[in-house]
Amino acid sequence: MAVAELNFSYTKTHLHSSSSQLSFLSSRLSRRRNCAIGSFHRVQPTRISCSIAPNQVQAPAVQTEDPKSKSDCYGVFCLTYDLKAEEETRSWKKLINIAVSGAAGMISNHLLFKLASGEVFGPDQPIALKLLGSEKSFQALEGVAMELEDSLFPLLREVRIGIDPYEVFQDAEWALLIGAKPRGPGMERADLLDINGQIFAEQGKALNAVASRNVKVIVVGNPCNTNALICLKNAPNIPAKNFHALTRLDENRAKCQLALKAGVFYDKVSNMTIWGNHSTTQVPDFLNAKIDGLPVTEVIRDRKWLEEEFTETIQKRGGMLIKKWGRSSAASTAVSIVDAMRSLVTPTPEGDWFSSGVYSTGNPYGIAEDLVFSMPCRSKGDGDYEFVKDVIFDDFLRQRIAKSEAELLAEKRCVAHLTGEGIAVCDLPGDTMLPGEM
Repeated sequence: MAVAELNFSYTKTHLHSSSSQLSFLSSRLSRRRNCAIGSFHRVQPTRISCSIAPNQVQAPAVQTEDPKSKSDCYGVFCLTYDLKAEEETRSWKKLINIAVSGAAGMISNHLLFKLASGEVFGPDQPIALKLLGSEKSFQALEGVAMELEDSLFPLLREVRIGIDPYEVFQDAEWALLIGAKPRGPGMERADLLDINGQIFAEQGKALNAVASRNVKVIVVGNPCNTNALICLKNAPNIPAKNFHALTRLDENRAKCQLALKAGVFYDKVSNMTIWGNHSTTQVPDFLNAKIDGLPVTEVIRDRKWLEEEFTETIQKRGGMLIKKWGRSSAASTAVSIVDAMRSLVTPTPEGDWFSSGVYSTGNPYGIAEDLVFSMPCRSKGDGDYEFVKDVIFDDFLRQRIAKSEAELLAEKRCVAHLTGEGIAVCDLPGDTMLPGEM
């Protein structure tokens, strides 16, 4: 029979292929439950362990009067079959563990199904999704798990949901940190930096304690650059180079606007860089970008448009979308996360590059070190990246980059208490928060 041992509120939807069986187990902390509960230690958390006898799948006994503690299995995850008997699954790669925070939100609602379909890692890469939410969002997480089950993704081998990062991040090889507190009415930007910074400090500690030593982390929750810096500072056992702040949506938006202006399809636009912070000080770099292999400035000769309208459009695109639709850009953000992941696991096309907010120490551009700063990167497809060296600068580009750099330095001082660098001093130069953070 199935035996679950756990130490706090946690649910596991598990595809178990020992010999020839598939099982589903949903477990949550309850004193009414017939299971052993061990003590919880932050650094060395107790894992959920399942022991299933041959040819038998049985959920733990529960008290039926408490619907929250009821253990159910859904659809295909209750069935059994022999994976080794299928030629398609016999050659599959080793399963990848992907942790996602804010998993009950709109961005995740688009993203998770792309991940499960094989859109990032390909048709022979099984994955396990580990979904982090909150006490308030737990029922929504259960609904997400049900929808994933109903979608019958053959590559989705396991789904776990929970509210504690020390459990959800266990053995994670990718961590997509989407969840963050939105900025409320009257909230100062410094207050938001502190509130969300505490979230990402805790998640960094959890990754440091239980994730894979080579976990790749993409921070989406805003302000994502400084949140990524806080996260990596609290995870000293994980290479700082493994942390990214998502600026790929800004890159995608810039490519689209250049394509529209040039009258070409956006696949003709390459070498697009977003420099700096994911805020309205971000710098879409038209100087190094190309259209059909030619410098943008040779195709679009209206320099005033490039410096003013184009730049401002990218910086404020999210706000325009909210005005039009009444909600933030969840679907396109999910697409950009997929693009960012694929850029790290697929070799960058010769001569091209992509944008990502990365740890600035060691950069060749003269940008201040010890920041998370969006810069041009290339990858060999091994999950790592290198800085692009063959870029050019002019006075306009340098001045805009310096403004974004100054903002990130100010944000860093504002969260010094969360990065182990002393007392925080907030002297933010202005309110450049993106509309999607409100």
